[in-house]
Parts: sequence; structure tokens; C-alpha cells
Amino acid sequence: MSRILVTGSTDGLGRAAAKALLDDGHTVVVHARTSGRLAVVQDLLDRGAQAVVGDLARLDEVRGLAQQANALGRFDAVIHNAGVIGGPSLLSVNVVAPFVLTAEMERPDRLIYLSSSMHHGGHADLAGVDWSGGQKPRSYSDSKLFVTALAAAVARLWPDVSTYAVDPGWVPTRMGGPGASDELRLGHVTQAWLAAAGNPEALRSGRYWHHQKTQAPHQAAGDEHFQAALLSSLADYTGIAIQGAPK
Repeated sequence: MSRILVTGSTDGLGRAAAKALLDDGHTVVVHARTSGRLAVVQDLLDRGAQAVVGDLARLDEVRGLAQQANALGRFDAVIHNAGVIGGPSLLSVNVVAPFVLTAEMERPDRLIYLSSSMHHGGHADLAGVDWSGGQKPRSYSDSKLFVTALAAAVARLWPDVSTYAVDPGWVPTRMGGPGASDELRLGHVTQAWLAAAGNPEALRSGRYWHHQKTQAPHQAAGDEHFQAALLSSLADYTGIAIQGAPK
């Protein structure tokens, strides 16, 4: 059985993935923004899940979260599920946090990053990007293009890690809203499956998935020059680098 961390797992797709993996007998570590939020996953904790705490909008707390995770031991898989739809923390939560956790945590066997079909509408333009969210705003589509490119870059730089981006569909979670058109029951399935599939060799690293089928991502996600620019910009902002990334 695998040890799997799921970020943003107090509700929505993160909670559903954590519960499904726990049901299947895996060792699961849930993540909450604050210790007070752990109350909503007490049922999972009572069943043996462990927990880490940290606000993904705060760089210092993301680094602390990586330290908490490393103290628990090496993970077989990490599902970078947490995300927000807008606001000043958009880039911090959707892009900076998974970048920092990827760089600072002990390298797992598998990495799964939550993307969105909306990443196809993103702009591969890093000019003037403010990762803190304090200045020029960026769209949700931009943030999901960036994290999809991050997944592709890690897949290329770390061939020993099976790395995937997943579009979970537009599902009626708190973030997706009641008007979402996809089935909620399918929203967590692909990322949980990729985290614990018995034959990872059959699931080639670097692919973009939707409902357990591969699709073509935005062309910019696979552009090595854009990937390098993205990793460099994030490294400049955080003071942290992905091992193997050009300096």
C-alpha cells in the first residue's frame, strides 16, 4: 500500500480523493489550511489518516508544510489538489505552493497536479507576473496553464518520477458551483487512480489526463523555453529551485 499526501483535502475533490484512497487501504495524509479546519476531517483521522497544516497562500507556511511532510517520511505519491478560483492568493495557491512543495519535499514516486480544461484559455506570458498577487492580476486560466507547464517540466527534469496533470472536470464542488455540468462522483477518480495504480509503467509520465483518458494540453505547456522561464521566475520569487532546472 502507498503513502499519499493530498493537499486541500478538507472538502471537495481533495477530501473525496483522500477518502477513496483510505478506503482502498492506503496510508493517507490530509492537509488543512489551519488546525481548526482539521475538525471537518476528523472522521478520516479517526480511521488512521495523518495530517499536516499550512496556509498555501503564505510562502513561509508552505515551507513549513514541506518540513512537516518530510518529518513523516517519504511519500509514494503527492496529489497537488488545492486550488482557488480567484482573488489575490490565486497564483500563490495554484502555482507557487505546488512549486515549493515539489522542490522542498523529498522526491516521491509520483506527482499529480490538478489542472483544468480552462488552462487552454491561459496566456503563456510571464511578463510582469506578480506571484504574490499584489499587483497585476492573472486569470484562473493563466494559473492552470502555469501549473500544467510545471507538471510537464518536472516530468522532463525528473524521469525517475511519474508526473501527471489532471483535468478533473467542471464538478459541483464549493469552488465549481451548483451549475457545474460534470458528475461530482467522477471528479476525484483520475487523480486517486494515478496516485496508486498498480502499473505506473503503463501510465507514461508527462501526460495530461481527463477521466482516465489522455488529452492534448495547451501547446505552451510542453514548450521547454516557456517551462524554463516559468521555473526561473518562480525560483527568483521564492529563492527555491527545482533540482535539475537550468539556472
